[in-house]
Amino acid sequence: TAIKAAVLIQKWYRSKRAQLEISRCYSLNIFQSIEYADEQDQAQVFSTFLFFFPLVAVADTSISPSVSNEVDSYLTEYENIEVPDSYCGPRLSFPLTLADANALLHAFKNGQLLHAHYVLKLLCETRRVLKEKPNINLVSVSYSKEITICGDLHGNLDDLFLIFYKNGLPSEKKPYVFNGDFVDRGQNSMEILIILFAFLLIYPNDVHLNRGNHEDYVINLRYGFSNEVLSKYKVHAKVILYLLQDVFSWLPLATIINKKVLILHGGISDTTDLNFLYLLERNKVRECIHADTARQSVPTTSPHLSLLLQVMDILWSDPRMQNGCVPNKRRGGGCYFGPDTTARLFERYNLKLLIRSHEFKREGYELTHGGKVITIFSASNYYEEGSNRGAYIRLNPDLIPRFVQYQVCERTDKQNLWERMKTIEHSALQILRERIFAHRSMLTEAFEKYDCDKTGNISVSDWAAAMESVLCLELPWRTLLPHLAKTDPDGKVDYMSCFHNMEIAQSTEEVQPALVETLCKYRKELEVIFNIMDEDHSGLISFDEFRKTWRIFSSHLGIEAYDASIDKLAQSIDYNKDDYIDFSEFLEAFHVVHKGDKKPT
Repeated sequence: TAIKAAVLIQKWYRSKRAQLEISRCYSLNIFQSIEYADEQDQAQVFSTFLFFFPLVAVADTSISPSVSNEVDSYLTEYENIEVPDSYCGPRLSFPLTLADANALLHAFKNGQLLHAHYVLKLLCETRRVLKEKPNINLVSVSYSKEITICGDLHGNLDDLFLIFYKNGLPSEKKPYVFNGDFVDRGQNSMEILIILFAFLLIYPNDVHLNRGNHEDYVINLRYGFSNEVLSKYKVHAKVILYLLQDVFSWLPLATIINKKVLILHGGISDTTDLNFLYLLERNKVRECIHADTARQSVPTTSPHLSLLLQVMDILWSDPRMQNGCVPNKRRGGGCYFGPDTTARLFERYNLKLLIRSHEFKREGYELTHGGKVITIFSASNYYEEGSNRGAYIRLNPDLIPRFVQYQVCERTDKQNLWERMKTIEHSALQILRERIFAHRSMLTEAFEKYDCDKTGNISVSDWAAAMESVLCLELPWRTLLPHLAKTDPDGKVDYMSCFHNMEIAQSTEEVQPALVETLCKYRKELEVIFNIMDEDHSGLISFDEFRKTWRIFSSHLGIEAYDASIDKLAQSIDYNKDDYIDFSEFLEAFHVVHKGDKKPT
């Protein structure tokens, strides 16, 4: 009896573990697929914007034309900002010392901000040091001086603190490479930049910062860093953002260790030329827009096109198991490169290992192409607390990587495995439902093609085919069906139940439905363009600017938009009737809400 009971318990436990693993896999798949789909949407929208606004620069001019001329004038702006006696944060003295870095770490652990005077001075000094750096840093390691390589941090300050706690602070005996994507998504991107820039100034030969695809003005508008700076630094935010845009353009593109290990953020392509990368003027590429956009916006004879596409490939590309090199359509930029592409590059430049970041990895790292390509990802809890570990690499002259994993725990240590997984699953399904609702018209049309008898029900296979044809997320739709729609006793799917329990935050009965759905679908991308148009960072755009933007979108997306509908859309959020729109409030009003989660008014 005892043995039978033990067997039953073991079967039950294995079944539960299998269910958890299935749930974890599809939840993380949802997060990553929607992340890449968002990047595709941004590429599409930004391409449209560039087509209609040719003054917007692509390679050798800034996206904000005034920035190039204003950078020099802002280099001494810190001199005009006084630090009041009431300021309790760290007071930096230049040149910086380790004591200054420790003061910053202590202040940020206690939630303090560095005063704008010191931020601007720090950015000026960082710019000066970075301008002296080559495009590709050449670094040597020894047994007494191993190097540490970190991947994406994405504003997760606790991850950086944990790395320093486990591995030690940067120093002459403990060099670091930080492989891009320091900012966006997390809440403390500014603090991470300040810490990394401070250590760069103290140890310029031992701290190496590679550029990532998120060290980019337009990407920052979309993924949160610009808003973070505006929130934290208010009146001085405009100057800080202008200088950061220039500082980002001077970040090196890659690091090579002992002439054998190439470290860059994204990947390579079949046209990657390290000799060309050594020589290009990297500061000419301020906004790393997608390659398709570049080809549309820059004349094919332009010397800047080759420059831009090379940089795009190393910042945006991903490895794949199949041979060949093809456009990365899932992200909308860069390419997918296979083992043969890696082998050719290694043979040409006598390399042994490629270390890159750029991709979420559940365990914090992954080996591909027979162990020759390593992805390192240092932002733990990237999608949701408990979703993944972070990791970093220790490398000595043997060039055999040693991986160190970790995970910041705030709530998860108080939850059991089942509770943690349910939290992750709930968040993943919620963002998937929002995306489904934002594509309601297209999905309904796709469903109805299979519903010849107008019953409102279709087969599971037809439902799954319709979902993938519209959303293009490559998800296991059959597995997800019980979470997304209802079925009848015969197993048919009530396809309109996909949209139950969701609605637009603001009542839009008087507004053309197609416009409303477009707003929901491209809400974040519109925010980027509105921010670009809002040069004084007032948060307001005029009715004329709003109409012009909407006409462009309507034309590009094939929506028949009437002026009356556009006007109603604008007037619906012009609360003080001054013919200006607070676009943050406007865009917030048109996001998808879950009725069960809607707060009472």
